Order: sequence, then structure tokens, then C-alpha cells
Amino acid sequence: MAQYELIMPKMGESVAEATIINWLKDEGDSIDIEESVLEIATDKVDSEVPSPVEGKLVEKKFGENDVVQVGEVIAIIETEGGDAPASEAPKTEAPAKSEPAVKEAAAEAAQRVDDAMEAAGSISRESNGRFYSPLVRSIAEKEGIGQAELDSIDGSGSEGRVTKHDILNYLENRGSAPAKPAAAPAAKPAAAAAPAQGGGMPKYTGTIPVFPGDEIVEMDRMRKLISDHMVMSKHVSPHVTSFVEADVTNIVNWRNKVKKEFMDREGEKITFTPIFIEALVKAIKDFPNINVSVDGDKLIKHKPINIGMAAALPSGNLIVPVIKNADQLNLVGLTKQVNDLANRARANKLSPDEIKDGTYTLTNVGSFGNVLGTPIINQPQVAIMAVGSIQKKPSVLETPDGDVIAIRHKMFLSHSYDHRVVDGALGGMFVRRVADYLEQWDPNREF
Repeated sequence: MAQYELIMPKMGESVAEATIINWLKDEGDSIDIEESVLEIATDKVDSEVPSPVEGKLVEKKFGENDVVQVGEVIAIIETEGGDAPASEAPKTEAPAKSEPAVKEAAAEAAQRVDDAMEAAGSISRESNGRFYSPLVRSIAEKEGIGQAELDSIDGSGSEGRVTKHDILNYLENRGSAPAKPAAAPAAKPAAAAAPAQGGGMPKYTGTIPVFPGDEIVEMDRMRKLISDHMVMSKHVSPHVTSFVEADVTNIVNWRNKVKKEFMDREGEKITFTPIFIEALVKAIKDFPNINVSVDGDKLIKHKPINIGMAAALPSGNLIVPVIKNADQLNLVGLTKQVNDLANRARANKLSPDEIKDGTYTLTNVGSFGNVLGTPIINQPQVAIMAVGSIQKKPSVLETPDGDVIAIRHKMFLSHSYDHRVVDGALGGMFVRRVADYLEQWDPNREF
């Protein structure tokens, strides 16, 4: 018999750890090749970890809700003598002797930091249901951040944890707050002022009535993340929304004409979404100051045009896969990307890298029968567009023989933007330009 070490897989360039949310197999259970063993979650996406070998699960190295670093062994699978890949043998034998020692040394080092921090009596390992790593606590201690102030910092890590980036970013914008441990007493006023500075999420503090028959349901992890992200966005960006109604009759007629041929030739169903994205990309090229992010008092003007497309999941939650470099794709390429990302989003098969680095977002509220919406900006972007349902309406048309009333296909575009950096002129002209591109669609166009 041989043993195979199942490790925490790399989930993306920016992801260093993941949380085990559910073991699908118990110790002693048999496992087939490519069968999922457990479910894991990062602060970006949930996914399953399959086994590359056939065998029996003999040991779980971690339990549910444990946070595990990428590359760590999470389980031991017992295989028949020749079933484990030959290339794995050197990897599992040599590290097997040194890995426990390395882990033990790392654990001892972390414990020493823990003990030092606890002895200082300033920063707790856990507070308000949130865990603080030794590194974060060490930075807080060095910079004179008290427990209350640390608790007020928004965390972007798993389960709302404060990461190194979060605390360093907070210190950059902290202003004249104390920077040395000796000034720790001054941290109390800073903590008290934190909510006014945006340090903590506002929460309703009144009494919420619970009536007979009411059901209390715990938010799932993704809903908590969405909730925090939406509140943070409204807190960070002063939102303004502009509306334009667009006549998309030419697009509707063109799609009805080509959709069968498109399916036969490309093997893909063409929806309105890639058409909307194409118009967005053209408008972004015309108004590049929409494709930016805010970093303190600086603007980051993004060169890539990466379009996020909000997708509703069967669970009722929301995820935003991103079409990278959308300006380099034609309509066929956009259609294939849209369909692929949407299908894998619904199947929970997206990787973390596929839902990050968006520079502008599109959401389709029309898919739920809504005529318009006021979407919340997907930070750190500065704008988002919602497209409403397409409806037949009577419309006045100008003709050489005079005005006539005709039935046209129309839809509303809602453009929410960050008024810190996008004024009404730019925000309004941008959404108008998108509508112009949609209305000027060539009904004789080849796809």
C-alpha cells in the first residue's frame, strides 16, 4: 500500500489560503479518481477539491472551518501499490521527514508571537468573533493600534479577517493617529472616531421584532461577503445614477434573424449580453476616465478593459465573473466568454482569478422582468451599468413624410457612478454613448 498526500490547491495568484467548509468524505471512505473529497472557500469563491488518485481516505489533517495555507497537506489517501503517480513518490517521501519539523517550528514561532502579544495585554487573538493573525497583531502593536480600533478595520480576508494589506492600507489613511506603542493611550479617541472616518460598518442597533411563525436563518458565507461588500461600497462611494432609454429594435430584429445560423455555425446561443458588452467597450474607449479606480487622492487609469458580468446563482446569491481584455474580443469571442462564465458560475466551477480584476461591471436586471435599477458600484471600480427588460412601446418616429407612431423595442440603461471622480457630465455622456451604439446597430451586420 502507498500513501498519497492531498494538498490544498492553488486557487489563484492572489489567494494564499482557503477555509475548509465541508468534508464530502469521512475517514475510511473509498475515493475514485477525480471524485471530490472536500469543499473549500476563499474570500472570492467556493470550490471542491478532487482526488487525483483512487484509494481510501485514512486521515484528515484539518477540520471544518479550519483555515489552511495553499500547499499544505490536508488529507492522506491510501492507494494500492502502483496507483499513486510515480512522480509523486519523491515529493511525498523526502518532505515527509522534514515537513513535520518545519510545521512544528512555524507553530512554535507563531506561538511565541502569540505569547508576546498576550503578555503585552493589548491585542487579543480573537475579538468580536474575528481571528487576528500574529503578523496583523504585531503591526497593530507597533503602530499603536488598540483593540477597539483594530476591531473597526474592515477585513477583506476569509470570514472578514483583517489581512496585512487591510491594516497597511488603513494606516496609510489614518492621518495623524499615533504611530508608536508609547502613544497607545491616544488610540482610544482614534477608535471612537473610526466610524465617522469609515473604519466600521454601520449596523442597526434598535430592537427587531420577531413574530410568531417567524424563521431565523443564518446568512451563508457568500451572503455575508456580499452584504459587507455592498455596505462598504455605499460607504466609500457617493453614488449618483443617470438613466437613458434606448431604442434597441434593430438589435432585437437582427438577433431574431441570425440566432439559428449563429448556433449552427458557432455552437453557441447568442444572447443580448455580449451585444451590450460590445457597446460598453466602445463607450469606454471613448471615455477612458470611466475605466479607473481611486487610490486615496490618486486615480489609477486602467489600460485593460475587463468587464464584470453579474450572474445570479441558484442559491440566490450573486457572483461577478470577469471577461478580461474584452476590447480584444469580437462578438463571437464575447458570446463564448459570456456563455462559458455564466454556465460555470451557476455550476460553482469558477476559479478565483476569474472573478477578480474587473474594471467595469454590467448587471442585467431585465432578466428578472425589471425595467430599471440603481446598481451598487463593485469596488474598487467607479461605475456600473444596469440594463432593464426590453419592452415593446409606442414611439414617435420622424420620417420624411412627418411624424408617425410605431411599435419599437425599448429598454432603460441605469448608470451608477462614484461622484468623487465621475461628475454628472461624464456619467451622463457615457450612458448616452452606450445607448447611441445600441441604437446605431447595423441590421445587416455579419457576426
